[in-house]
Amino acid sequence: MVFAALYRILALLRLDTPWFMMKAPRLLQSIFSAVCDLYLYKLSNVVFGHGVAKWALFSQLTNWFMFYCLSRTLSNSLETVLTVVSLYFWPCMRPFGKCSFKSRKWGLLMAALACAVRPTSAITWAYVGLLELLTARDRLRFLFLEMAPIGVLLVGLTCLLDGFMYGKWILVPLNFLKFNFLSSGGDYYGTHKWHWYFSQGFTVMIFTHLPLSLAGIIYSKEWKFAGLVAWVLSFYSVLGHKEFRFVLPVLPIALMFSGYSLALMDDPGSGKSKVKGSLKKYDRFPVKKGVAILFLLATNIPMALYMSLVHQRGPEDVMKHLAREAHDGKVKSILFLTQCHATPYYSVLHSNLPMQFLDCSPSEEEGVLDESDRFLMDPLAFVSEYAKNWSPPSHIVLYDSEEQKLRNYLLSLGYREESRFFNAHFKVDRDLQASIVVYVLRK
Repeated sequence: MVFAALYRILALLRLDTPWFMMKAPRLLQSIFSAVCDLYLYKLSNVVFGHGVAKWALFSQLTNWFMFYCLSRTLSNSLETVLTVVSLYFWPCMRPFGKCSFKSRKWGLLMAALACAVRPTSAITWAYVGLLELLTARDRLRFLFLEMAPIGVLLVGLTCLLDGFMYGKWILVPLNFLKFNFLSSGGDYYGTHKWHWYFSQGFTVMIFTHLPLSLAGIIYSKEWKFAGLVAWVLSFYSVLGHKEFRFVLPVLPIALMFSGYSLALMDDPGSGKSKVKGSLKKYDRFPVKKGVAILFLLATNIPMALYMSLVHQRGPEDVMKHLAREAHDGKVKSILFLTQCHATPYYSVLHSNLPMQFLDCSPSEEEGVLDESDRFLMDPLAFVSEYAKNWSPPSHIVLYDSEEQKLRNYLLSLGYREESRFFNAHFKVDRDLQASIVVYVLRK
């Protein structure tokens, strides 16, 4: 809905060209990302003081995964923004004496929006809500005059929106719960060991900030935030299907502790004395701190640039090429012979052309393979059968790992290779997809 509104504004301003349609959502998400940066600074300032807040912001800005993921148009990215903003307003997450119960309503509203955007955000707010319930003096007011009205309002609005979009009454969070938790439907897309987030997933995300974050937790003794990170990682570890982005909302919290460690290097005694926010200023810049900063920059910046500009860039480049060709009237239809959702779609092409990609919707019967899996298992047999009932597309897009098996067959159908774009230097979860190839039907 957010991006549909953005597209409508572009259309009214007559700016709905392919370039604007591709860039505008990312620019909007980058504004949301800046809000996340601002509120992480404000949260750190309330909890630890200005001396820590500026280094918490530095940690967030230098972390490669935040650079790579936060400005992407994922529901997890907006969920992360709303989570950090909401945590700033919750009284139970603030030090004693800095509580403002008037701000709790804003915290509840942001938390409700986060759950509306992504129902799994309830995992985070179950922890925070229970903590608030245990520490608040006005529990009845919190439950019945704040949480219940805001919760009912947001659930009602989302039901109205979903009912309008689906054309029937439907409770999406309930279906989400049934599919992902009660029936383990997420396992259809792959599973990992229970310890994956601790041993690989989250450690890769936080990367070289990890030792600083662990030290920050130990020295700050701010167990409420450490407990939140541990709770979220532990809960998601129970689920079979795991992805990096699922635990993105607690990454800024972990980076806040990294900022605490960096600030502590100015005055090692401040952490032990528990006088938060009173870190002293020194005329000379500590050598240890300089080494730590250079190490973080040297490890995170190359990673951020490589992952954001080089690794798996093929889908972006091929769609930009097809958008230019479509604008010149050279494209009639496109078939994507890749795993499902491997490339952007109309948001980049922005032309009224028929396109088709292989389906990967889960089957209600166990053991039944979808189109995408059947194609990857035996590309030649699948396409041979598929071609019996198709209207030949003018363009076919596929990765080189499958193109090698289909090249002779596509040539026999009258196709020729038009363009080839670099994609990756190493494989991720399948065979190496070094490049992505466009085949065009000979005239």
